Amino acid sequence: MNNNITGKTGVLGIIGWPVAHSLSPLMQNAACVALGLDYVYVPFPVAPENLRSAVDGLRVLGVAGFNVTIPHKEAIVGLLDGLTDEARLIGAVNTVKREGDRLIGHNTDAAGLIASLQGDLGFDIEGRRVLLLGAGGAARAAIVGLCRAGAASVIVANRTPEKAERFVADFRSVFSGANLALSPLDILKGDQRLKGVDLLINTTAVGLDGTTFDGLDLAPMAPCACVYDMVYTPPLTPLLAEARRNSLRFANGVGMLAAQGESAFSFWTGCEPPNGLMKSRLLAVLGSQDMLDNGLYSK
Repeated sequence: MNNNITGKTGVLGIIGWPVAHSLSPLMQNAACVALGLDYVYVPFPVAPENLRSAVDGLRVLGVAGFNVTIPHKEAIVGLLDGLTDEARLIGAVNTVKREGDRLIGHNTDAAGLIASLQGDLGFDIEGRRVLLLGAGGAARAAIVGLCRAGAASVIVANRTPEKAERFVADFRSVFSGANLALSPLDILKGDQRLKGVDLLINTTAVGLDGTTFDGLDLAPMAPCACVYDMVYTPPLTPLLAEARRNSLRFANGVGMLAAQGESAFSFWTGCEPPNGLMKSRLLAVLGSQDMLDNGLYSK
């Protein structure tokens, strides 16, 4: 934390509801201190009905930039002065930067996912076949990142088929070079189609507090396949435990959280954060360093 706050200190932050659990202040302040930047990063709890007035307030107060988390990522889009191409395509914003009197929305989740897949799993997306669980905002960021990185095909499985159909339709015309398809969630119950999947990604909240997918069985997946769970609490979700049981490489969402935070930090400050600092701070507070050492990120 910056212990030398003055009238010149720049303010960064995060808005969400709730937001007290956010680990972003921990890693963002660590990067500011490490680089000697005169910023402080703070959480702003904003109820959904107060989002518009909160954005106006952050604008008036001259906040230099802020992250956006659940449930505001999509709702904030219409309240900003501009969007990057990435944010517009995803239809959600997780990072806002002040540029003069304008607030510009960005999305660093897609880049964060790809960076984590490469860094934590050594997984190169180009030409690979992906099974994507979910059809919400996190899934939209994921499919943009995957298709831009050259995925050959993405199968979308979601609890609500109609939502998955709309999701795929939104992106088919944008990413005509990738084969986008649909599947029921039953594919997770040992379906032989899992043999053709190189990477399975969970973008849903299933896994939080130990929840799991019904009948989960990844035995048909090829030995060289990988499993990625955006959930990072607990560090070893039921999905990842099943991946480990089948000797598959796997990782949780800590790396993505750190990577998207690094991108946001650069977006705001123009500086690259110290390599690995944000992730190490996250692992320390989550108590998952032992999991890392014992094969959670099992390259």
